[in-house]
Amino acid sequence: MYTSYVAIGDSFTEGVGDDLPDGRVRGWADLVATGLAAAAGEPVLYANLAIRGRKLGPIVGEQLNAAIALHPQLLSINGGGNDIMRPRVSVDDVASQTAVAVGKAVDVGIHVLLLSGANPSDNLPGGRTVQRRGDELADRVRAAVPDHGVTFVDNFADEGLRDLRYWSLDRLHLNAFGHARVASNVLRALDVPVPDSWRVDEVAAQEPLGRRRPSLAYYREYVLPWIGRRLTGRSSGDGRSAKFPALAPVDPDIVC
Repeated sequence: MYTSYVAIGDSFTEGVGDDLPDGRVRGWADLVATGLAAAAGEPVLYANLAIRGRKLGPIVGEQLNAAIALHPQLLSINGGGNDIMRPRVSVDDVASQTAVAVGKAVDVGIHVLLLSGANPSDNLPGGRTVQRRGDELADRVRAAVPDHGVTFVDNFADEGLRDLRYWSLDRLHLNAFGHARVASNVLRALDVPVPDSWRVDEVAAQEPLGRRRPSLAYYREYVLPWIGRRLTGRSSGDGRSAKFPALAPVDPDIVC
């Protein structure tokens, strides 16, 4: 059982979309940390260095070294989602950077939890491009996973997770139900029990919402601001820092 865990990545790992009443975001990584603590029956140390809007280059170049310096037993790595949303991207380069990051952590004795992100393509404008690039990236990452020291959780291949019930209003970030499902995928891959309080099976049994065409209001509220940030070189993560930058005992209030 792992008693120290560090997460690196972008908005997916930071927890954007799983909003708490006090304005904090929670997310799958926080839930995984609490699941590990519940199963261990002893304190589990946790840090989350992920920052929304980050492409894979900064994740590998900045967060990875900081995470390794914390000497965790378990390190989760996810990135590339922001890269494949850009007009031009080399999927091979993203996959290569991921493989290098995984190898660097494994070489120093850290067990790597490598995740693909969930697939938002069914309900996004330009979804076909996202689907194609996401499939290419997932295929290359699967092929690059070493046969030791890594647990790979393929959320992109989770068909149920594509349904709109798991996504927030922007259709790009998971909601609380989506983050709980990803966390359950992770815990099951690690052979750790999934808490019943997360209601994962209950939500999965509900009638799917299916696909719905975005409204004009959606384009005004979410698409145009995203385009504006791209044109001006801004990011949703500008000026932000990691929410849990140092290893500390998991806070049970995370799940409240």
